Amino acid sequence: MKKTILIWSITLFLIMVLTLIYGFWFGDFFQEGNILLGIAWGIVSLIDVYVGFLIMVFWVIYRENTLMAKILWSIGFLILGNVLVLLYIIKNVFESNGDMKIFFGGNKLK
Repeated sequence: MKKTILIWSITLFLIMVLTLIYGFWFGDFFQEGNILLGIAWGIVSLIDVYVGFLIMVFWVIYRENTLMAKILWSIGFLILGNVLVLLYIIKNVFESNGDMKIFFGGNKLK
């Protein structure tokens, strides 16, 4: 299971990085962002993305032991998005050493 999660997480991380490079290279963040906010499905998509981020924030609050880690990861997710979410998953795969209880629950479940 560890290997599968790791492969998927790294693959998705690389896809996200390449997609972000593409977007910043070829797009106009502010102009296209205004267009996105001007259409119903753009708003729906943004709400969907941020609900996903909040789910990850709840996981971090449950999993992490220190207040500082909880705050930094949570703010990072809301600013940097799924690139950081995938790095968090990769970090947890290595820290848990394949133990799914530790992967999801952190060190408090050791």
